[in-house]
Amino acid sequence: MLPRIIARLDVKAPYLVKPVNLEGVRKVGIPGDFARDYYEQGIDEIIYMDVVASLYEYNSLTDLVRETARNVFVPLTVGGGLRSVKDVEFMLQSGADKVAVNTAAIRNPDLINQVVNAFGSQCLVLSIEAKRRPGGRGWEAYVDCGRQKTGYDVLEWISEGVDRGAGEILLTSVDHEGLCRGFDIELGRKTSEICSVPLILSGGMGEGPHMVDAFTKGKVDAIAMAHVLHYKKFTVGELREILEDHGIPTRRV
Repeated sequence: MLPRIIARLDVKAPYLVKPVNLEGVRKVGIPGDFARDYYEQGIDEIIYMDVVASLYEYNSLTDLVRETARNVFVPLTVGGGLRSVKDVEFMLQSGADKVAVNTAAIRNPDLINQVVNAFGSQCLVLSIEAKRRPGGRGWEAYVDCGRQKTGYDVLEWISEGVDRGAGEILLTSVDHEGLCRGFDIELGRKTSEICSVPLILSGGMGEGPHMVDAFTKGKVDAIAMAHVLHYKKFTVGELREILEDHGIPTRRV
């Protein structure tokens, strides 16, 4: 699989928002409009994350997902507030290609097995919000937009999630998210060493070298970004050119 460039759209319905460290959201625009624009530019995939789903305990993006599925023809992942096989089925029927689960999987790890048994590994993305422990003692998995500790070690949780059948990992560095100072390369590298399924690294994209480092030093399979796309710092085509210039092949569009 070629390295992938993924647009991450955090949504507080009906608006696309941009948080920093997964907190303090700022309205950016209408998410469906941005998704269509990124598709037309040649993005590889799109992720919608409902950033208030854990507060209300349900995903409010159904209409948005249906609209996007009619206009955007790249893989679409939807996360936030999906707590059961029934929730997942409904979102897949609404047009999502994959679903991302975090809080519900932490509370009930068997949910991973249940979703995989029902729909297959290819549609289940285990989403993990990682914060570095004090003193550099690894990373802890968080929920509720990086506010609530879980006690789970990130590397151990990834291993368990993959063993249970998760087909992909979406790994967000809470410490780096929204700061545009670069990805947590050590987190990506340590995770890639033990992860046998595709790994998406999110949080920190600001400059071209950040993206190159994520692929070459972090050894990840894909990167998800928001700020640089939402605020038009780069086009998708420009990002592809940067990667190609550094010998990193991308999908032809």
